[in-house]
Amino acid sequence: MNRNDRKTADSYYEASRNAHITAPTLNGSKQADVVVIGGGLTGSSTALCLAEQGVSVALVESRHFGWGASGRSGGQIIAGYASEQDTLEKLVGLDTARQLWDHSLAAVEFTRERIARHDIHCDLVRGYLHVGVKRRHAEELEQWAEHLDKNYGYSILQYHDSTQLQETLGSELYAGGVSDPGSGHLHPLNYCLGISRAAQQAGAVLYQNSPVVSVQTVAGKSVVKTADGEIHCDSVVYACNAYLDNLHPGLQKKIMPVGTYIVATEPLGEQIARGLISNNAAVSDTNFVLDYYRTSADARMLFGGRVSYSTLEPRRLAASLEQRMLRVFPQLAGTKIDYAWGGFVAITRNRGPHIGRLPDNHFYAHGFSGHGMALSGYAGSLLAQAVMGQNDDLHCFEQIPHKKFPGGIAMRTPALVLAMAYHRMLDYR
Repeated sequence: MNRNDRKTADSYYEASRNAHITAPTLNGSKQADVVVIGGGLTGSSTALCLAEQGVSVALVESRHFGWGASGRSGGQIIAGYASEQDTLEKLVGLDTARQLWDHSLAAVEFTRERIARHDIHCDLVRGYLHVGVKRRHAEELEQWAEHLDKNYGYSILQYHDSTQLQETLGSELYAGGVSDPGSGHLHPLNYCLGISRAAQQAGAVLYQNSPVVSVQTVAGKSVVKTADGEIHCDSVVYACNAYLDNLHPGLQKKIMPVGTYIVATEPLGEQIARGLISNNAAVSDTNFVLDYYRTSADARMLFGGRVSYSTLEPRRLAASLEQRMLRVFPQLAGTKIDYAWGGFVAITRNRGPHIGRLPDNHFYAHGFSGHGMALSGYAGSLLAQAVMGQNDDLHCFEQIPHKKFPGGIAMRTPALVLAMAYHRMLDYR
């Protein structure tokens, strides 16, 4: 567990959660076909998909379900990856990049399908806006939309100049943007809890407040140990993301925890909320250190940003995020901030997801780099397929090359902090 993130987030999501998962602590010796480590979206989805196929699966969470990024994030359901398609093309070639793009669209549809199938009440809304602060950002967005149309057949994106954009956004900050009606947003904690509950109802055995301390494998059989118990199994799935810590050092070297933070205002009323975002879309700018925001079901502004690469929470968090929010929406001056919280996501060096398999029937998925709300749950379905030896789409993601962060575990944070300072400077060019 990340030493700088031990408490439950004092978040709007926690205050508006609509479910609680009842599960014991792991004690004694147990048996299962598969042990999934991590009770966020990746782990809960993996357990659900396995249990639906009649597999004996145990889902082990160190705290409570949805405690990490899956229950704290901006809740944005986005087609594509944090690593842009042109970057993926250079890494894996156009054909595989197209397959990866198709998987990202399948991830969005998977999210909607699971919500409908399991009757999960999580405020799902369609609509997304990518916006550019600078003229060059807007031009890059227009070129990006044209590239996706020409090379990927994704023709639903629409470019808006600054005047057109102001018909949707009550802000004069942006030079232009691209709307994506295929993406959207939801209440992340309630979605995650809905998937966890569905896994439990399908037959998965859930354990919480049970940090895994080791995974040992002898002669093809694995033992997943906590302080008070252990589970003997045939396969293990690592779904810990930013909270992997030292559980698997080889995997840990290829991801890094990064803090991201959000504030929620007091309820604004529907009229004011629609004056800010008329179509209720989620919004994100294209800065390297970006702002992202949306309005909630009860008409609050949820505004995120202030990324921390040092794993230390920024000083005066609520005030600094409020200042960023007022830069976008100065008309919100004087609005009360009801909640301020943060948490960690895992990034990779190339910002592509790190999904694959290890020896001894072990599998993993993490490093979604801020684009995991749809992809993490979908990755769970891919992991389940791979565990069962079915149609194996994991191979496509395994084509993405991943390098270790330079400097090792001890030095990677200061090295990245310096690199991010450089990229922050580029945002202001």
